[in-house]
Amino acid sequence: MIIFGTRGYLYQLAVLTLVCGWCGNPAAHTLRKRVTKFTLFFVPLFPFSTKYATQCTFCGGEQKIPKEQADQLLAQHVAAQDGNPFGRTQQQPGYAQDGQNPYQR
Repeated sequence: MIIFGTRGYLYQLAVLTLVCGWCGNPAAHTLRKRVTKFTLFFVPLFPFSTKYATQCTFCGGEQKIPKEQADQLLAQHVAAQDGNPFGRTQQQPGYAQDGQNPYQR
């Protein structure tokens, strides 16, 4: 007897601020990738379906988007995160640097 089937995987790629197409509010949207894989004896072998969507965190509306648009949104998100040349968030004045405790001498 051969046991086969499918299994779905959901990946959250980014959180973006967009204007929702359902409610019209500027809100955070999650960019998600759903991959469906063929399984044999409960072992995932290869993906046969990949779909992208954004979901509004305000109203819960979900909109399917093509791969090209998902890649473009992800590139914009990465470019916005790379505004700092060192890849870290800016330290506020008065806070210690990484690994330093201001209360120890």
